[in-house]
Amino acid sequence: MNSQFKKGILEMCIMSLIDQRPMYGFEVIERLAKDIDANSNTIYPILRRLTAQGHFSTYREQTSLGAPRKYYRITEEGSERLAHYKKEWYAFLNGVHRIMGGLNNEK
Repeated sequence: MNSQFKKGILEMCIMSLIDQRPMYGFEVIERLAKDIDANSNTIYPILRRLTAQGHFSTYREQTSLGAPRKYYRITEEGSERLAHYKKEWYAFLNGVHRIMGGLNNEK
């Protein structure tokens, strides 16, 4: 898969996960890895960029396991961007679905 295409999809997936609830970086990676081939070298730069762009805010929470964890929370701007991404994504999928002949394409 084209790496730029994959990064865009991962960005949307990360935003969607954090829209559901605040998460720390490794938690995002673990959740994504259940369904998508993703690793920390890809995910952490996306988290940093989305935070720098104002789509996430961060806060730290102490754990009993050592250093505090950095949690990411979606901002209002991030929620608006995610809604836009989802609209574009579903329009794209519907177009691909129509071009490919739907679910019953036997070619």
